[in-house]
Amino acid sequence: MNSTELSTALADPIQLLGLSFYFTPTTTNHAKSLGLNVFEFYGLGRGGVLGDADYDTVFEAFTFFSPSAMDMLWTQSRAKADPVEIAHQHLHAAYAFADETFGAIPIAVLEGFAHAAFKVANAVPVGNHALFDGYKQFAVPSSPVHAAYLGAILLRELRGGVHIDAVNEAGITAAEAAYAQDPFIFKLHGYGDDDVPETTSELVAKKERAEELTTKGVAAFFEVLDDAERKSLYDGAIAMSDALKAPVPANA
Repeated sequence: MNSTELSTALADPIQLLGLSFYFTPTTTNHAKSLGLNVFEFYGLGRGGVLGDADYDTVFEAFTFFSPSAMDMLWTQSRAKADPVEIAHQHLHAAYAFADETFGAIPIAVLEGFAHAAFKVANAVPVGNHALFDGYKQFAVPSSPVHAAYLGAILLRELRGGVHIDAVNEAGITAAEAAYAQDPFIFKLHGYGDDDVPETTSELVAKKERAEELTTKGVAAFFEVLDDAERKSLYDGAIAMSDALKAPVPANA
């Protein structure tokens, strides 16, 4: 499997893996223990990897959310808790999810995935993908389960950052990209009926171009891996993705 094939094959599994802990019962309960609802926990937890940043910085990093959604997720939530502390708590919630889910995966598979994921992450230049850079600041956990899941989160944020660049290069707005991706996702990101763009053949073509550029951009980062490491990255991602359908606690 070459880097382009790997980038294509892992696009959906990594996307799903990286977000799967956001709104689980465990994460929701963790949020409540901190005096937040799960959406506030998401906004502060994910955005908090940027530090106690201003609205414009976080809005640019998230990109595909409407201004009203980001006002709720960041500005209003930031008045309730310290984003830096919540970012650490949000990652703890991610590790709790991993412990609930990936217990049936052989440790060697998780370790192989984590090794490959962090080899990719460590080769990415700093300063181009804000959320990826933010998560990259966290220490690699000693637990293979946690390390593999942090690797999945990093790869998701890396692809997201590359996709932002690709959307800009393709010449479409964030709202157009979100709608062309999925009208449900469009609404979930805070857009309303008045924001719906016209779905023209030009927009569809530009969105397809953005996806091609994203795949190409991520593939370039995968070039640091050898054949065995690419296989380890693929095998680990698929194993973790499959585990989402039949979770097994790590201590079972």
